[in-house]
Amino acid sequence: MASDQENSQDANAPDDTSEKEITRGITIMKSIIRDRDKAVTYNVNWNADNQLIGSNAAKLASYIGTLVQEEWVAFVAQRRDENFKKVSATNRERASNPTYAYKKGRLGYARLEEKILDETKSDATSLPPHVLWKEARVGKDGTVRDDVQHIYDECETLSQSISTTEDQENRSVLSRALNVPEYPGRVTGKGHGCTPTSLYKNPRRRNPSNQEVMETLQALQAQVLQLQKDNERYRCMEKCSSQLKETSEKASINCQNKFPEGISSCQLYLSSPTYRLVGKGKVHNTSGDLLHHRPLPDGHLKVSVDVVLDKDALLPIPDIVSETTLLRDAIGSFVAWPLDLIFIDDETPTKPASKDKGILRHNESVASQKEVFAQGSQQLSQKIGSRQKNKRDLPVTSLPKKGAFVPRYQISLETLVDSSDMATAGAIRLLDMEEDIFGYSCTETIGKEDLEHIFRHQELGVGVIHTYIRFLYDNFMRGNDQLSNRFRFVSSSLVNKALICREPDSCREYLVKRFMASSTNNLYLWPYNSGCHWLLLAIDPLKEVVYFLNSIDGEWTNYPDMKQLVDTSIKVFRSQRQARVPRTKSSNITWIKVQCPLQRNGIDCGYFVMRFMREIINMNQIEIPITYFDEYKCAHYTRLQLEQIKEELCQYFIEKRLISI
Repeated sequence: MASDQENSQDANAPDDTSEKEITRGITIMKSIIRDRDKAVTYNVNWNADNQLIGSNAAKLASYIGTLVQEEWVAFVAQRRDENFKKVSATNRERASNPTYAYKKGRLGYARLEEKILDETKSDATSLPPHVLWKEARVGKDGTVRDDVQHIYDECETLSQSISTTEDQENRSVLSRALNVPEYPGRVTGKGHGCTPTSLYKNPRRRNPSNQEVMETLQALQAQVLQLQKDNERYRCMEKCSSQLKETSEKASINCQNKFPEGISSCQLYLSSPTYRLVGKGKVHNTSGDLLHHRPLPDGHLKVSVDVVLDKDALLPIPDIVSETTLLRDAIGSFVAWPLDLIFIDDETPTKPASKDKGILRHNESVASQKEVFAQGSQQLSQKIGSRQKNKRDLPVTSLPKKGAFVPRYQISLETLVDSSDMATAGAIRLLDMEEDIFGYSCTETIGKEDLEHIFRHQELGVGVIHTYIRFLYDNFMRGNDQLSNRFRFVSSSLVNKALICREPDSCREYLVKRFMASSTNNLYLWPYNSGCHWLLLAIDPLKEVVYFLNSIDGEWTNYPDMKQLVDTSIKVFRSQRQARVPRTKSSNITWIKVQCPLQRNGIDCGYFVMRFMREIINMNQIEIPITYFDEYKCAHYTRLQLEQIKEELCQYFIEKRLISI
């Protein structure tokens, strides 16, 4: 009966004469089913954006079936949900008539990116979304529609003006150019599987909860209380400093008799904004001497200026008679100079026979900037040795001996350390490093041992090197747009020998991100620690030039891990900035060994690196001559030239009030 009923129904059914649509049907992929039953494991690969790639990617993308049962049941249940069906229908309708049609079929963004990187033999791990978006819309004949090219060009323009942080915190350049919202859980132009978290390596910011707001408020209240306590300590320290200054001024008045009577050749120093030699001249130590018919200020002597070494140096006391404020305008005239900033040369002092015969002078040419400090390392070593032996018996301000350089700020800082909690083992100080210095905000830790390394002239750690970088930024680059836009720094804490061997990917990502922050030609100064030695790399990523400054005359081939990291980072940077893909072949990266001053022991490498950075910034040049700068060219730095760096460091510690009593 059932058969008769079926035949009856078939007989009564109308003939279907319409043409049926031919569909692709279900892809069974029997090979996968057989391998699944045999417990065969497929190896799969994922790109930097957590997307499936590799030889098995297309096979698994075509397979419809179960590999993991519980996940499959959950997947089916989600797809049958009515809410999901509504969202799916909306998305299907929106995608039915796209303005910029995708033309790569079932290849997908992830495998398209893999194909481009393989064909161009690029070292990059991923491509920018707008570059990939454009390539996905190139036809088989290789043509690009004008409207697609217009969007791409607009993205290139926007990428030059929008920072990476602004990009990930708000909308990508591609979303801006397309004028579409950035939907959560995906990135426009990157395809399935790529999320803002995987692309930017950190999630987008969200509004804080009430509990987080309260925790932040409590933290701010604690900071206010701490600031109030610090303010009280600051007032106490100001009072102590005032007393010390008064004592020092009285001592300086009494030290006038320590200078030879008559006229002596001398060196002229200034202590602000940095401790440095600014000129040479003659000090006139005669009883009852006047300056422009007026008595000399207390604590000062009359000085005639012969040579100026710092053309921008200001006079300690402006000359109100000639209305002179710059030292260079006072050559050949008399000025008042502080006693503690005058140092006698080793020349024999001369006494004038009578006031009517005038002043005896000898011809002296203007010295170059490399004469920043005079010779006298032997006297300095004796002075430091004596200070180390009886350091607790020395006053804060000691009087200079004839021809000797006195490290006043080092003595003062050591006295402060001995009088503070830093005298105990394990004591530390924290120095904030703002984002503009290394590209991220951090805190540098300074321990007692770091200060002892400076006082004893021992090997330096990264804390001291970074503190000096902060000094260079504050005193040379802050407020100077030309210098701050031209020079950048690379953190030795994030990229060093140990991290390159252990976490090379994180080192490369940091360098590339640092390079991508540049909008014009920049020179990135990177103090590199090989584990037992400091050297300096000055990198121009746009010109793909690396300057190698090594104070022990070694080659960059001695540091293969470092060189490979730099070369790879520049290539990735080049790929991410390239205007078109595939790109034209670029020239090789150029490494230049600079014939810089060399050290004569196994200790001074850190001090040399700090002085290299100072001189490079001071010269304000992107290109470093292969024979180094003429103004600073020498075979070796003298001990006094290195002492200047230590004096600047110690002065910076004092002025930042990192050490308080």
